[in-house]
Amino acid sequence: MAANTAETSARGEEGGKGGPALIGGRYRVDFAVPLPGAGGGVVAFAARDAQYPAASLMALQLRAFAPSRAHAIEILAKAAIPGLLLPLAEGVSLTPEGGEGGFVICPAPTGPSLAGNARAWGERELLECVLRPAALALDGLAGLGLTHRAIRPDNLFQGSAGEPVTLGAAWASPPASLQTAVFEPPYVAMCPPYARGDGGIADDIYALGVSMLTLALGRVPMSGLDEQAVIRRKLDVGSYAALVGDVRLPSMIADLLRGMLAEDPAHRPPPQLYLDPSAARARRLAVRPARRAQRPLEIGERRIWDARSLAYTLVAQPDEAVRLVRSHTLDHWLRRSLGDTALASRVEDVVRQRSDSSAEDTRAETTMAMNLVAVLDPLAPVSWRGLAFWPDGLGTALAQAMFENQEVAKKFEEFVAAEGLGSWAMMRPDHCDVTALRQMAQHYRMWQRIRGLGGGLARIAYALAPSLPCASPLLAGRWVARLGDLLPALDALGRVPERRRAEPIDAHIAAFIAARQEGRLGGDLGIFAAGALQGGSAGQNEGQLTGLRALARLQAATTTAPFPGLAAWLAERLAPLLERWSNRARRAEAEAELNRLAEAGQLSPILALFEDHHALASDAAEFKRAVAMVARIDAERAALRAGAATRKQRAAEIGHEIALGSGMMALAASVGWLVFG
Repeated sequence: MAANTAETSARGEEGGKGGPALIGGRYRVDFAVPLPGAGGGVVAFAARDAQYPAASLMALQLRAFAPSRAHAIEILAKAAIPGLLLPLAEGVSLTPEGGEGGFVICPAPTGPSLAGNARAWGERELLECVLRPAALALDGLAGLGLTHRAIRPDNLFQGSAGEPVTLGAAWASPPASLQTAVFEPPYVAMCPPYARGDGGIADDIYALGVSMLTLALGRVPMSGLDEQAVIRRKLDVGSYAALVGDVRLPSMIADLLRGMLAEDPAHRPPPQLYLDPSAARARRLAVRPARRAQRPLEIGERRIWDARSLAYTLVAQPDEAVRLVRSHTLDHWLRRSLGDTALASRVEDVVRQRSDSSAEDTRAETTMAMNLVAVLDPLAPVSWRGLAFWPDGLGTALAQAMFENQEVAKKFEEFVAAEGLGSWAMMRPDHCDVTALRQMAQHYRMWQRIRGLGGGLARIAYALAPSLPCASPLLAGRWVARLGDLLPALDALGRVPERRRAEPIDAHIAAFIAARQEGRLGGDLGIFAAGALQGGSAGQNEGQLTGLRALARLQAATTTAPFPGLAAWLAERLAPLLERWSNRARRAEAEAELNRLAEAGQLSPILALFEDHHALASDAAEFKRAVAMVARIDAERAALRAGAATRKQRAAEIGHEIALGSGMMALAASVGWLVFG
């Protein structure tokens, strides 16, 4: 209970100083006023602006392992795009439960969402109130190299009938993570929510097209099917046919939707073209329909008629790829039923690469299955042992796997170790930057192979998801997503003696610092990763000193504020290193100096105390001289002990000689007395 009280007090002081409780130095979350539906699937509360109290704002609460879109927030906080709820700030606030939470501040919608729409919209209303304003907002995003990835009726808002709609906020969750399969192209929908990545602006055009169709119908299309059935239906007959079905739409809307729902994103018109719907309608591309087999390929209960549907089946069932290859069924079906000899030749090349590996190499089989999917459907995402994800969604996918599903995390470990991203890219050179992805794969493997602290999947996740909060158990209840927030959090923990029983740096904190490092900070974690924490007290002490070095440089690079709680924590853990001083007087002086520096809260002087090589060398030299002097004394004493017997014998001999001489002299004296008497 005492620990909790002290910790709460420390948080209260931070909040009182305008720390976590005041976001961006001006925004405060009003938890007493929830805003249901305003966040488009994200929990939202009213927010207050200290500079403009009358502003209507909302705070979107982040989920623990669903980080915000930091890059988009950084750019859009300085932008002005009409028809879009832009992010204003991101930060940390104390929550009513007593912990900390991450929040994104945005303008609040001026009206309700379109999710409750129960009527069919007309052509004019769709064009003027939905298509044009949404296209204008998307064009602004495209100009900044960004995407929205959350366009659907419950995230479209309208102040009143006849007004242009506003695109809701899409910055407080991973891209497309709240989209259902209906509103996403098949190659996105087949990925788990956190693994979809930023995508392209063409994916937003697709979602906008489905949203317009939903409003035109007065209902969500394909609402009676589950996610997998929606994806299969779109792959089997095409997105337009699957979504529209037999419904008769106004000719203008139908022509626009054919372009917006094109299977290949390269065939969808850009947002700017939709500012003039007539021009967008006139843009028609001659697209060859997908080749359909004369006879289906049967896998279980599935009857497959085309290559894309086969690729989707192999994503979920990669073992089927091995079976089809070994039985030569795949080659026969591609050549004879599908009639695509060019595709069969590319598949044969993939199989030939597998034959170069040993029969026991299961990783080679997994790589072959991944490459087969990429060849059969170049639009498909990366697939590995049943996983599907896009490269720019790897960070958030890793975060969820590490903290919620260890089996999936092991599959990602295998993928990174095999440099699977590079192999996948080489199978689809016309759809990606092969060189860049191969370099990324090499970097990921290098980070994964770092041993000790600062490496592994955690390093990759923190690097690829820059707003992912540190998941260290030490920081439970605290939201540390920025490097500058780490030291204050550790300092608050260090003020509670019970919390100082653990080391101040664990694997997650080390990986967090390594991934968010700036400048020279990385060298410290490199020492950690190289095995500073080895068996025995020497290795442990060296690891603790490395931790002090990293935290000291972090303090010097980010702030001048003192951290006495953290300093006391480090001093307590580093106390055994005082034994480096052999001179008792100097050791006592160093201990007193360590306590004084800990109270000051500056880590660099503490580091300097333990890295005072001149003083340590002088102490070592004096110790060496003292040892040599003691050795000489011991040698002399040993020599004396070794000659004791010889000296005793010699003394006896001399005694005998003296006694004999004395006797002779006495005898001579006696004779003389008798003679001369």
